[in-house]
Amino acid sequence: MDKTLIVTNDFPPRPGGIQSFVHSMALRMDPGQVVVYASTWKDGSEVARFDAEQPFPVVRDRTKMMLPTPRVARRAAGLLREHGCSSVWFGAAAPLGLMAPTLRRAGARRLVATTHGHEAGWAQLPVSRQLLRRIGEGTDTLTYLGEYTRSRIGAALTQAAAGRMVQLPPGVDEKTFHPASGGAVVRARLGLTDRPVVVCVSRLVPRKGQDTLILAMPRILREVPDAVLLIVGGGPYRRELEKLAGRTGVAEAVRFTGSVPWEELPAHYGAGDVFAMPCRTRRGGLDVEGLGIVYLEASATGLPVVAGDSGGAPDAVLDGETGWVVAGGSPEQCAERVLTLLRDPELRQRMGERGRQWVEEAWRWDLLADRLRSLL
Repeated sequence: MDKTLIVTNDFPPRPGGIQSFVHSMALRMDPGQVVVYASTWKDGSEVARFDAEQPFPVVRDRTKMMLPTPRVARRAAGLLREHGCSSVWFGAAAPLGLMAPTLRRAGARRLVATTHGHEAGWAQLPVSRQLLRRIGEGTDTLTYLGEYTRSRIGAALTQAAAGRMVQLPPGVDEKTFHPASGGAVVRARLGLTDRPVVVCVSRLVPRKGQDTLILAMPRILREVPDAVLLIVGGGPYRRELEKLAGRTGVAEAVRFTGSVPWEELPAHYGAGDVFAMPCRTRRGGLDVEGLGIVYLEASATGLPVVAGDSGGAPDAVLDGETGWVVAGGSPEQCAERVLTLLRDPELRQRMGERGRQWVEEAWRWDLLADRLRSLL
């Protein structure tokens, strides 16, 4: 791999999926061959501590939201020359990939830009679609998460740029997410040791479908009266979800953990018997699931999954093998699939084992980091 400048607005300690993706990839590169140029975050001292712990240099822009302004482009070009980088990886193609021509003129020989879910939304609007087309022309490769995002984004690009697209989804650390991750400890702490648990790990926002799970609980409880829905994560939708659980009469069977430290996430997955996140597409296709790495983390933990059909979420499930895909926003379909799994321990085990096998075969970080290194 050529020495690479990673240009990204999304980088820890700011939380989020893209942040985790970019950081995980960076950690799997030769630290002597990587320089990160990223935005800052709200707590300067926390950022400084984080940066000092990294094995590679991290240069922070003064802004909290890094955009492809002339100033940022000049700074990126200066870092490219200062550190002797010949490759650039844009952690998110839109909008920072618009700086590709400037960095090409500064000496970059390879430019790779990674797309996520939001670029699929860009591809649907006239102005942002044209900007996405420019990004495709300015870079050597646009990567995509799965078939859904490839088809949406590729339609906005020139034929040549679409033909250069390469799949690069986030990976799963199979050594961190595994069946012996400590779920029994979490169950005991929450008083759920002997109860069937449906777990959902995600940000609490309407797209993720926690409300659909709550609306499915009356049907689930009629057949499995001691079942409990464990909702792991924080977000702005929590108060509405708590009110919904009360109105639906299932508040006693729904537990909210709030945000949990990253190192405790594997154990919270492991506390479940079934993982479910029936995500749905909103806002006319602008609010859509890019992939849904949580399904793969649950599979690595040995759980069968019930996924929604939003965007690229089905790409993270082998339907009928590692779990099922249901219509997002359908409490009836969700309840039916969850009940089938709760009633059949052998089916849960078989799907969980197949999911673990699939993650080891196709979704390990080391395999995907090798792919990125070859692109750079």
